[in-house]
Amino acid sequence: MLKKERYQFVINHFLQHNPEAETELIYENPYQLLVSVILSAQCTDKRINLVTPALFKKFPDSISLSQAPIEEIYELIKSVSYPNNKARHLSGMAQMLETQFKGTVPMTVNELTQLPGVGRKTANVITSVIDKQPNMAVDTHVFRVSARIGLTTGAKTPVAAEMQLIKNLPPEYVHKAHHWLILHGRYICTARSPKCDKCPLNPVCRFYIKNVLNKI
Repeated sequence: MLKKERYQFVINHFLQHNPEAETELIYENPYQLLVSVILSAQCTDKRINLVTPALFKKFPDSISLSQAPIEEIYELIKSVSYPNNKARHLSGMAQMLETQFKGTVPMTVNELTQLPGVGRKTANVITSVIDKQPNMAVDTHVFRVSARIGLTTGAKTPVAAEMQLIKNLPPEYVHKAHHWLILHGRYICTARSPKCDKCPLNPVCRFYIKNVLNKI
């Protein structure tokens, strides 16, 4: 099967079955999404959604967060992974938003990655979710699923996988494709014991063909 055919099959499936895929993080504005994505590193969206209501009630915007003691931020996020580092990142991020961006979350990857706690993956999430820019955030789910299916080949790093996905996906679907792949990895193509018997992508999935179909 040609790579183009594999991509088209995957796109067609998700356009039919999950056309409006979106993040499972709960947010109301770019500031809240930025905070949530910073907190979500190596942590579940479910956990973040339990923590952020109290955080956003206490610090509803970047100016209030920028003025908060780090210890106070920590108390509100201590149940997430790496709360010490994340409390410092949130404080530094909010201060930079106020001093350099006038309290407005920037919408370019280069500007976003200047903020403490914001790497390329986070910047891609913000710009694709808020502004629907054709940027592909590659987390562990996206990296695993795209390789298993065969959307990426030989990619050793998230950036390498990102470049392959961007190259082969039509620009108008890139911002949705991140959610398609991450949700598929979260609920079907899990790291351990992937649910291949329930997967609708089996006809084009290299992992299934090699590890399941050829062993029947």
